[in-house]
Amino acid sequence: MLDKKFLMSASPADNSGGEGTAAVNQEREAFEAAVPEEAGSSTSNATSVVDLTKVKPYGDTLNDGMMQTMFTLPVPYGEEANEAARQLVKKMGWEEPNVTYSHDMGNGYTYFVVYGKCQHTVDFTKIKVVKVEVDVMDRIECGDYIGENIGRDVVVVGASTGSDAHTVGIDAIINMKGFHGHFGLERFKNVEAYNLGSQVPNEELIAKAKEVNADAILVSQTVTQKDIHIMNLTNMVELVEAEGIRDKVLLLCGGPRISHELAQELGYDAGFGPHTYAEHVMSYIATEIVKRGWQNRPPLK
Repeated sequence: MLDKKFLMSASPADNSGGEGTAAVNQEREAFEAAVPEEAGSSTSNATSVVDLTKVKPYGDTLNDGMMQTMFTLPVPYGEEANEAARQLVKKMGWEEPNVTYSHDMGNGYTYFVVYGKCQHTVDFTKIKVVKVEVDVMDRIECGDYIGENIGRDVVVVGASTGSDAHTVGIDAIINMKGFHGHFGLERFKNVEAYNLGSQVPNEELIAKAKEVNADAILVSQTVTQKDIHIMNLTNMVELVEAEGIRDKVLLLCGGPRISHELAQELGYDAGFGPHTYAEHVMSYIATEIVKRGWQNRPPLK
């Protein structure tokens, strides 16, 4: 079949023969009758209009439901394994599942890539997300805001606590170089930031906060196997409460599986997940200090 753009651009001048021109025109008319117009035209079909109350995955065309997923099953590699993968995604509401790739992982395990049509939809208009509500200021604006509204340095201490040996998160927020073009808190004017590193006991981080009279304690958690981050974050809240300083310091946590909703459920003031940077954190801290009237807050004891 000829391409529609080619047919639309064809004209009598493209073919000197009358029969050739007539043939092109005839095929153009047949093609246009069979193919819907672009979205936005008066003849657009239903699948060219986004219905936010019934959102489906997009693959080749709108609302086709096409999805791809990857997973591993504890079954030996072979046709039976591929069929097991197909049956599994069918039970998840997929139609026409196709195992596009499978690989023997050894020891009776097989890895799969499966492509198919999801039949479920989601009502996007009813989605409500618990998130940090703050007007995000850039680095310069944060420094100016602190100088004008707080009148002293904002003090922050942070660490990857417990058994977590990963510093990528806390380094991105505190270290001067920051991450992905976003400078860390050490680069901010009117901010005094301390990064204690990794595998720091919660007790040690609290002691440092009291030593420097911190306005905020930042806890970074990257390792989340078996919900170890939940146990460690909960322990931090309990220790801060036991020290009698919970109402005198902002308690924040962050990491790849941290959400603001989870943080608040665990007793934190705010939580910061993926795609948040130092300016997000400091915008919250600075505005919260002003909101709580902590400009002249007494020392932590």
